[in-house]
Amino acid sequence: MKKFRVVHYINQFFAQIGGEDMAHVPPEKREGVVGPGIAIQAALGDEAEIVATVICGDSYFGENMGKAEAEVLELIKSENPDIFIAGPAFNAGRYGVAAGTITSAVKRELGIPAVTGMYVENPGAEMYKDDVYIISTTNSAAGVRAAAPLMAKLALKLAKDEPIGASKEEGYLPNNVRKNFFEEKRGSARAVEMLEAKLAGKPYTTEYPMPDFDRVEPNPPVADLSQITIALVTSGGIVPKGNPDHIESSSASKFGEYSLDGFDDLTAETHETAHGGYDPVYANADADRVLPVDVLREYEKAGKIGKLHDKFYTTVGNGTAVASAKGFAEEIAKRLLAEKVGAVILTST
Repeated sequence: MKKFRVVHYINQFFAQIGGEDMAHVPPEKREGVVGPGIAIQAALGDEAEIVATVICGDSYFGENMGKAEAEVLELIKSENPDIFIAGPAFNAGRYGVAAGTITSAVKRELGIPAVTGMYVENPGAEMYKDDVYIISTTNSAAGVRAAAPLMAKLALKLAKDEPIGASKEEGYLPNNVRKNFFEEKRGSARAVEMLEAKLAGKPYTTEYPMPDFDRVEPNPPVADLSQITIALVTSGGIVPKGNPDHIESSSASKFGEYSLDGFDDLTAETHETAHGGYDPVYANADADRVLPVDVLREYEKAGKIGKLHDKFYTTVGNGTAVASAKGFAEEIAKRLLAEKVGAVILTST
């Protein structure tokens, strides 16, 4: 029996090239199985063979989206595959965006079955779950043993043109595709069973999950700005020249805390943006356009505000996971409260 030819995509970390320090590596292709491909190959069994693994650094892909997509696609195409599998990317944001982007491109350009996997809060999942099959994974690489069989099974079913079941049956993220079917129990009976389980504190699964909106009540207005310290926080990626903490241009995994002592104005010689989601030219020429230090220094000197806090906090909002953003906010808030900051001006791009 002829085996299906499979090409697998992973990032520099899972290829054991290196971590963030090697995220700039351009696309390359290696023969056979690499890293997590071992678990996927085991799950594929004798029906398919990973003939090549394509590798690309997360930063390279994120900073050269169009170019990187074309380069990776060409490497995949050269192997004439029957199936494409990317990841799993778990909760790694830039990896997830890259995996989703190339999986979508393979499906669109090569017309072959394409599957990836990632955590539900990965920004790549939100971007591509309605376009490609994304197996739901845990938020860390510890879940590779559970994810690999699901990815392999779904990929083989697609390759053999077998019917694909519901998301809860196959393990992929819901993709807004609905099909009519006959349930054994009518709706009223199922609803009562769910209500009884809920009242008894037992687990149950709703058939129609509602969106979870995070609503935050605004604090009362500041009574007298001239008596308080105001801090600047930005998701626009403004950093000291050279980006000393290597904050990622997309799907940031960290934030930076930097001093404003001695700065009345941010210039092209002292500051720049690390953000990869907007044209950086104007921000790099004058970072005050994103982080208005110059205006707040004027207000400080005029007595309109009590003081500009001597530190600012920055990250990149481009593709950053909601869970990561919440984590940044909690830590930044703790630091600002400890410094008795009275108000924050939060700027974006």
